[in-house]
Amino acid sequence: MPEAAVRPRGTVLAFDFGEKRIGVAVGDWQLRQAHALTTIDAAASAARFAAIAALIAEWQPDSLVVGQPLALDGTPHAMTARCTRFANQLRGRFGLIVEPADERLTSADAAAQLRAAGHGAHQTRRHLDAVAAQLILQGHFDAAADSQPMPPAETTRELG
Repeated sequence: MPEAAVRPRGTVLAFDFGEKRIGVAVGDWQLRQAHALTTIDAAASAARFAAIAALIAEWQPDSLVVGQPLALDGTPHAMTARCTRFANQLRGRFGLIVEPADERLTSADAAAQLRAAGHGAHQTRRHLDAVAAQLILQGHFDAAADSQPMPPAETTRELG
């Protein structure tokens, strides 16, 4: 099978799932660049999925990524099961590929980045989940790039 046939393509939406808020980021496999998009701030499941449906209609993603929280040693914990359930709901409702991605320390890294950019506590809180989703998606892109073999080097013919 040609290498290009197994490479992911298209737009990706990523989610940093939380019980109060869901951060959302968008990116593209070809560029492998993630961007913070928005935060869904709705407690009711119906409102959350309506907001997600609107984002899917707008961005037309080929796949979704859901951050998978793990303990620092890589073991699952209570929130891991909730995120897995959320990923399964996305797959069932929207019929898209849904991939898990390691989200360890992304919220702490997002907060540090926002503080370093000069955001105060209120703005940091408002943007934290979307930036965490961006970090989750960027990490997913980077991990995929690291696991794919380098394309063969082009050979040049010496003129002589």
